[in-house]
Amino acid sequence: MDDSISFFMTQSPVTIGLRATLASARERMNRHAVRHLPVMHGGDLVGVLSQRDIQLLETIKGVDPKEARVEEAMSPDVLAVDPDTSLAAVAQLMAKRKAGSAVVVRQGEVLGIFTTIDALYAIDVLLRERGVRKAIRRVPASAAVLEKRPGR
Repeated sequence: MDDSISFFMTQSPVTIGLRATLASARERMNRHAVRHLPVMHGGDLVGVLSQRDIQLLETIKGVDPKEARVEEAMSPDVLAVDPDTSLAAVAQLMAKRKAGSAVVVRQGEVLGIFTTIDALYAIDVLLRERGVRKAIRRVPASAAVLEKRPGR
C-alpha cells in the first residue's frame, strides 16, 4: 500500500477567498460538510480557516459574521506538504504543531487536504490491512498499559 499522504488526503478540497465573509465561509463548510478551508488569494495559498477559527471570532462582541472577513480569522501559518510526503511524517508534523489539517501542495497548486478525520480513516485502513484489530481484541483489558505521552 502507498503510504504517501496523497493516498489518504481529501482530493480537490473546497477553498475560500481571502476577502470572503465568515458567514459565507460557514455556509460553504456546512454545504460541503467540512471543517477546514484552504484560503486562496490570486491563485496562491495564503492561509487555512477552520470551523474553530470562525467560532472564536464570532464570540467577540461586536463581530458580525456577515461583515467580518476570512483574513481576520484564518491562520496564515499553513502546514503545507508535498503529496509524496509519508503519512507518518505528516502525522508527526501535525502532532508537533497541534495542527488540525495539512494542505497538500505541489508547485503552488493545492491538490488536497489531510485533516484529523482523514487521519482516523488512515488508521482504520492500516489496522485492517495489517490485521491489528484481531490482535488487539486478544489482549485482556487488565494487560493493557497506557503510556503517558510527553506534552499531555
